[in-house]
Amino acid sequence: MSDQPQHQVMAFVGGGTMAEALMARLLAGERFGAEQVRVGEPLAERRDALQQQYGVLTYADNREAVRSVSLVVLAVKPQVLDGVLAGLRGAIAEGALVLSIVAGVTIDRIVAALGVEAVVRAMPNTPGQVGEGATVWTATPATSDAQRGLAREVLGALGLEIEVAQERYLDMATALSGSGPAYVFLFIEALVEAGVRLGFARPVAEQLALQTVRGSAAYAQQAGISAADLRARVTSPGGTTAEALYQLEKGGLRAAVLDAVQAAYHRAQELGRANS
Repeated sequence: MSDQPQHQVMAFVGGGTMAEALMARLLAGERFGAEQVRVGEPLAERRDALQQQYGVLTYADNREAVRSVSLVVLAVKPQVLDGVLAGLRGAIAEGALVLSIVAGVTIDRIVAALGVEAVVRAMPNTPGQVGEGATVWTATPATSDAQRGLAREVLGALGLEIEVAQERYLDMATALSGSGPAYVFLFIEALVEAGVRLGFARPVAEQLALQTVRGSAAYAQQAGISAADLRARVTSPGGTTAEALYQLEKGGLRAAVLDAVQAAYHRAQELGRANS
């Protein structure tokens, strides 16, 4: 491996959507300056766009991008990771931290391919693009307290970050918070369709549905009580909400959500085994 890393310099391996989201949040928060951020990206058009938009240093060669940096963020598609890891072996500085946001790829696979010791694996979700994400992460025992603090700070730029002790919790996070936005989007879609069916113009129904979901989540976070208690507070006996909830329960909404998250969890496990 190369010599000691330069502190306060990070490199993204891959310049896709999630890498850009994390980069943009970190730069906006002024935790890193543009001169402290490098991006390894094979597509010239993408490199040019990132350089022009954010002023970061871009490289066609991943080995050049990661040379002597203190933090390497793996942000490529799982299907190309093997080739990327093989190309990086021996190029990452001794003592650098590797942070992977590659879906379904185990820490053991990264450690074995790169020969590094300090590795964090994280499962962010799409709301991180607007700073409202939820990220679950774990680290190897060799990851120092300072490196864990760096990971916490970087991932915190996306929103909520939660460290877990074991990697198995990341499959659970994939099913709950990773895929979770899609469940919420489906519910919003259904609310909008219901509003249109009642007679609202679609733009009005969309505004009402989005604000209702957003406001309900914000209220739930601030109230400090369970969702069940909050639901009871807004449900008057024999009222409209009670009738609506009866129909949702009758239609199996709760069971469907439980089955959906369980199915996503099993699929995450299958993909993890395939990528191990």
